[in-house]
Amino acid sequence: MKRVITAVILIPLVLALVFMGPRWHWVFMLATAGVAALAAWEFLGMAEIGGAKPSRIAVLLAIILLFAGNFEWPDQSTTILGMLSLALLVFCTFSSPVERMMPDIAVAIFCLFYTGFTLLALPALHDEANGPSLITFLLCVVWAGDIAALYIGRQWGKHKLIPRLSPNKTWEGTLGSMAGSLLVAGGLIGLASMLETWDSARLSFPEGVWYWLGLAVVVNLAAQVGDLAESGLKRSAGVKDSGTLLPGHGGVLDRIDALLLAAPALWYAQLIHMRF
Repeated sequence: MKRVITAVILIPLVLALVFMGPRWHWVFMLATAGVAALAAWEFLGMAEIGGAKPSRIAVLLAIILLFAGNFEWPDQSTTILGMLSLALLVFCTFSSPVERMMPDIAVAIFCLFYTGFTLLALPALHDEANGPSLITFLLCVVWAGDIAALYIGRQWGKHKLIPRLSPNKTWEGTLGSMAGSLLVAGGLIGLASMLETWDSARLSFPEGVWYWLGLAVVVNLAAQVGDLAESGLKRSAGVKDSGTLLPGHGGVLDRIDALLLAAPALWYAQLIHMRF
């Protein structure tokens, strides 16, 4: 019940942010930066269990500067990431004990990339002409895959997927996740066509149906890998959840682990499509 209540509260808030309009893009960017900072805080908490203790303030400041720089110069994201990574290297060199320098530097820079740079794909997608539709597609495909994997895996899951990373995930749940994502993608395309006949442009998917179904496959695969990666990180740290901020869901990192790979996958797929 806690899981359901949390979802009922959060989903409308997220969709409201998505459809606020272009002039409120900065609010979406700010909200994404806040989520990235919360996820980073939880990641650094897990890293401390393994003995790495870089300054949380320094890493969070780097993430905030990453988003601020991207808002001002969106075409210089990798340059800004490189500058901030070097800054964290220098900071940890002079602030960490010698015996802890290597893990501190590695964790700080990886955290900036893992919870910060990956989520830059969200405001980049949102800033596109059909940005709200792209974000809605991304979220619905990921959510549907996650829900389908959970219930199908519990009901029919017998063959373990990768037990060393996530002992509860099964091949049946994985296939169910893919089916759920494809069904929702098809439903979104149908809904967009229906809205178009009513002269409503709230959802827009201009390419062919097979293009979006193909993207749903890419996003689902990336989301499942992202989920497995975070599960492996938690097992490495010896924790069940990354945090307790979201009742019934664990921490923020637990909720966005799939998006950390799915969002960049969708953004890069869009870039490749536009290029070719």
